[in-house]
Amino acid sequence: QSPDMPCVMSGSHLDSQPNGGRFDGAYGVVAACVAADVIRRSMHWPQSRNLCVVIWTNEEGARFTPSMLGSAVFARQMSAELALSSTDASGCSLKEALGLIGYQGSDQGPAHPEAYVELHIEQGPELEAHRVPVGVVEGHWGTLKYVVTFKGRAAHTGPTPMAQRKDALLGAAHFVVGLREMSDRTSGELLSSVGRLEVRPNSSNVVAETVQVFAEMRCTDNTMLNQAATALEQLAHHAAQTACVTCEVQCVTQRPAGAFSQAIAQRVESTSHQLGLPSRRMYTVAGHDAIHVGKRCPSGMIFVPSVKGVSHHEAEYTAPEDLNNGLQMLTATLASLMQEGLTPA
Repeated sequence: QSPDMPCVMSGSHLDSQPNGGRFDGAYGVVAACVAADVIRRSMHWPQSRNLCVVIWTNEEGARFTPSMLGSAVFARQMSAELALSSTDASGCSLKEALGLIGYQGSDQGPAHPEAYVELHIEQGPELEAHRVPVGVVEGHWGTLKYVVTFKGRAAHTGPTPMAQRKDALLGAAHFVVGLREMSDRTSGELLSSVGRLEVRPNSSNVVAETVQVFAEMRCTDNTMLNQAATALEQLAHHAAQTACVTCEVQCVTQRPAGAFSQAIAQRVESTSHQLGLPSRRMYTVAGHDAIHVGKRCPSGMIFVPSVKGVSHHEAEYTAPEDLNNGLQMLTATLASLMQEGLTPA
């Protein structure tokens, strides 16, 4: 139909983490395709709205930094030029990588997005623990991501006296342990992790000269998160001083905790009642493209249970019954939005 019409959107991402599972992201894309086909066959056309299935680029950030590049561009939070210039560890840019697989497109996204609904596995244990099949996601935790670079001096690990070493990896080690201790002192309110280190020259016989530490923190309380940001910088410099090295702290992602569209959450919740599927209001700890899209149009999410809360691992699993429940939820929610639109809450 006409590109000038309002558009209801749904989808997720196809990129994954190293050794990631098969449901994270991909489930939302496949379900959106199936839901769109069911709606196309069952509705009388033309409708007053378009329906769009979307696959977002680089949601995970496993190869290119920062994460959620595609949705950030769509939401006008980042220019396409800046996103395409992002490089991986080998120096290959996102633009070059897309060109190599024939997906360096030039088309524009929907001009008039009216609503976005993303179906996703929970990636946590809450739904399974409460034996509830549907999660109505009403908001998201805040997230800060950092690259902390410790700089020392390369030296032979044999003859160099311990007192003369400027070991960047030692500084990084103090930082990693200190960051965990910061979280432990909050009794779980502040989540933190270091999942990646880049050590140079990365030889067993050479004192590490440079180490990049990829760290993150998540919290529902923006005040606590801001305080933790200050504490992280102080921790990094103290760790560097202890190891007789220097450090640089760069914040690469700053995403405050916030809410999704309450109108969409209410629509999802009413859909669950209509389908006879118990639901539970909840927040997402993980980041999703729906967070960025919400800056452009009302957005929301539907969760289905993850067995034992496992994700970003090959053991990631969601039972077929739960996958089907999610598909029914998405189809009915999108059909409702196509027919009735969205009344702001």
